[in-house]
Amino acid sequence: QVQLVESGGGLVQAGDSLRLSCAASGRTFSSYTVGWFRQASGKEREFVGAISWSGGYTYYTDSVKGRFTISRDNAKNTVYLQMNSLKPEDTAVYYCASTLMDYSANQREYNYWGQGTQVTVSS
Repeated sequence: QVQLVESGGGLVQAGDSLRLSCAASGRTFSSYTVGWFRQASGKEREFVGAISWSGGYTYYTDSVKGRFTISRDNAKNTVYLQMNSLKPEDTAVYYCASTLMDYSANQREYNYWGQGTQVTVSS
């Protein structure tokens, strides 16, 4: 079993940067693909990006490509979401989740979820 805890959210201005962390417990964390999802108020939760268990592959939704970067440090059981050039439309609760699949943008295929961290971008 894996437990995930997100941190690093906050209130920033448009154009600023923010780094979210997803800290995991569990000895097999390095075997999991980790995805980031977000849910804006009144909207469905959407896929942001994912990183393979080794860190060798990353995937992003089009709206964040070139601005967001996912990385991981398996020695620290932590995955990061670096968010640059933030826009007001990035405002959402951000969740990390894990799956044993090599890659998935489908939240139903993720088994473990964190509690989420709020990111608010003001214009």
